[in-house]
Amino acid sequence: QVRLVESGGGLVQAGESLRLSCAASERDLRINDMGWFRQAPGKQRELVAAATSGSSTKYADSVKGRFTISRDNAKNTVYLQMNSLKPEDTAVYYCNVGGSTDYRGNYYPHFTNWGQGTQVTVSS
Repeated sequence: QVRLVESGGGLVQAGESLRLSCAASERDLRINDMGWFRQAPGKQRELVAAATSGSSTKYADSVKGRFTISRDNAKNTVYLQMNSLKPEDTAVYYCNVGGSTDYRGNYYPHFTNWGQGTQVTVSS
């Protein structure tokens, strides 16, 4: 079973940036599809960004042009660069590894391969 450790969350002001990291153990991320999700209080968990093992990416409309998903194979780590943050980006962010991606680029998370979550708070 893969162990995922997230970091990089925090409190920032609107317009600032954060970079989230998700380090994976016992799993070669190069061969895995992966995704970043977020869950705000009282809302369902939603997909923010996803990347296939072939490096295709897909983003939620609300973050297109502001967020970038990437991976560092040498460090077995996936990142979410978040720029121009908005108060509505406030949520707990989770990474997921080893899910599947359909022909439209929609990522379906692995049932158990979740990180512990990292809080992102954006003040106005």
